[in-house]
Amino acid sequence: QVQLVESGGGLVQAGGSLRLSCAASGRTFSTYTMAWFRQGPGKEREFVAGFSWSGGNTDYATSVKGRFTISRDDAKSTMYLQMNNLKPEDTALYYCAARRPGYSRVSADLRHYVYWGQGTQVTVSS
Repeated sequence: QVQLVESGGGLVQAGGSLRLSCAASGRTFSTYTMAWFRQGPGKEREFVAGFSWSGGNTDYATSVKGRFTISRDDAKSTMYLQMNNLKPEDTALYYCAARRPGYSRVSADLRHYVYWGQGTQVTVSS
């Protein structure tokens, strides 16, 4: 089992940047496929970006491609989300999630992720 703790959220003006972090407990972080999801006000939780533990494959939602970058540091058991050129529509609670160990495919389906953090709030003002 792994525990996930997000940090780095905050209030930023449109066009600004933030970097989110997701710190994981456990000694097998390197075998977890990880992802970021977000849930805006009155919206369903949606996939943002994911990083496979195998081969370093990444995937992004169309809405964030070219603006967000996902990365991970297995030595620190930490995943990051660098968010640039933020827009008001990026305002949401951002969650870190992990699939069961060994699953290498990045999935946009939140049902495939069994471990979740509590979320960190990102608010982008216009």
